[in-house]
Amino acid sequence: MQQIGSGMKGLGIGSFGLDWSTVAGFLGSPLGTPASAIFNIMVGYFIAIYIMLPFAYWTNIYRAKNFPMISSHVFDSSAQPYNTTRIINSKTFTLNVEEQESYSKINMSIMFALTYGLGFATLTSSVMHVALHNGKDIWQSWRQARDSSKEKKLDVHARLMKNYDAIPQWWFHVLLILMILLSIFTCVGFGGALQLPWWGILLGCAMAFFFTLPIGVITATTNQSPGLNIITEYIIGLILPGKPLANVTFKTYGYISMTQALTFLSDFNLGHYMKIPPRSMFISQLTGTVIAATVNFGTAWFLLDSVENICDTDKLPADSPWTCPGDDVFYNASIIWGLVGPMRMFGKLGLYSALNYFFLAGFLLPIPFWWISKVFPNCKWLKYIHLPLIIGGAGGIPPAHTVNYITWGAVGIFFNYYIYNKYKEWWARHTYVMSAALDAGVAFMGVLIFFALQYNDIGGISWVGGDASDFCPLANCPTAPGVVAKGCPVIA
Repeated sequence: MQQIGSGMKGLGIGSFGLDWSTVAGFLGSPLGTPASAIFNIMVGYFIAIYIMLPFAYWTNIYRAKNFPMISSHVFDSSAQPYNTTRIINSKTFTLNVEEQESYSKINMSIMFALTYGLGFATLTSSVMHVALHNGKDIWQSWRQARDSSKEKKLDVHARLMKNYDAIPQWWFHVLLILMILLSIFTCVGFGGALQLPWWGILLGCAMAFFFTLPIGVITATTNQSPGLNIITEYIIGLILPGKPLANVTFKTYGYISMTQALTFLSDFNLGHYMKIPPRSMFISQLTGTVIAATVNFGTAWFLLDSVENICDTDKLPADSPWTCPGDDVFYNASIIWGLVGPMRMFGKLGLYSALNYFFLAGFLLPIPFWWISKVFPNCKWLKYIHLPLIIGGAGGIPPAHTVNYITWGAVGIFFNYYIYNKYKEWWARHTYVMSAALDAGVAFMGVLIFFALQYNDIGGISWVGGDASDFCPLANCPTAPGVVAKGCPVIA
């Protein structure tokens, strides 16, 4: 029952959250996401969490009952937390193959494995979906952009922005070349500590360049960005197995570069509608990037130095906010893809080779839905089916929890479907302002509470709505007979 009701480690049936960080902490504000996208994501969530996950768990696929139902941690064959120090060479920070083979293959919770499978399918379905639905428009736009003889049709916003000086292309070229050179120096310098050769930077940039367009199209129409992190980890893990630092570094340049590019474009889009001069936007973004990078680095250093046992859930107090769920996934991904490598996880040497079929499934699934929409053009609801969003609907779990999805979906459907259709003027006037205010309020109060209370070891008010637990401690326990886990009963 606790697995069914837990909103943190279980299916989350009946769970809900009362604070905005629960709503928007992992999926972003639902108030800025179209109702059609929310419905697609929630359909995918229900299929993954309430059909695929229970079936896989209760039929014991991949020995699912030996591990928690939902967890971002990795385990050995005896269902104990995987001891990474046993398989890593402490001098070279690479995989010790002999030790790994004598110790254990890596095991994952069934939800973690399912998340990777759905991630494979989401990636290929995104490329196919954009090619089928937007390929013709992209091709025509590209041809029109190359043909300078044709007069381009401009909307009112573009005509007004013509009054400002455009950004010279050489600004972008100089910045790109300079950053690539500095990145190469960072990787090959310092004794090659990051394990990534110079060509890894170029390959990562090439992948970011290729995927920015299809992922950008999906982001522009749905306010959701399918993750590119899996394919970057997969490719460099095959090329440079056993090198975790090379893997996370390549992921940064291949995946984070694309994410930052889309954020950059989104900011330019806002400036376009707000009639901010493009050159001012460019300089502001560049300045903001430098300031943010400096502040983020300083903040991380400060927290690591001042918060005892930060990110170590076994040693932190039960109500501690410093559990670092995103960083925990990042760390375990570096073990799976970098240290051990995809060949020993998803290849013939691993336990999860069957998950590779998700690549093919994701590539093929958009085709019949696209064909049906062409055969029945008058069926309006067909055009709202978005396979990448459906397939990747539950792709944020972990580090997100089921309660995050349930609350996010409920708030989004209420405002962007019910309020939008019944009180459209109110929605147009207040929704986006309210969304920005809630986001800013959470960020401001987070800083204030830390320095005023938590930094001085002062806890908050203890009440049922503020408890970090969901009162289902057994939801994280294995259900296979004879498996020993900390804090869990052993089933005979």
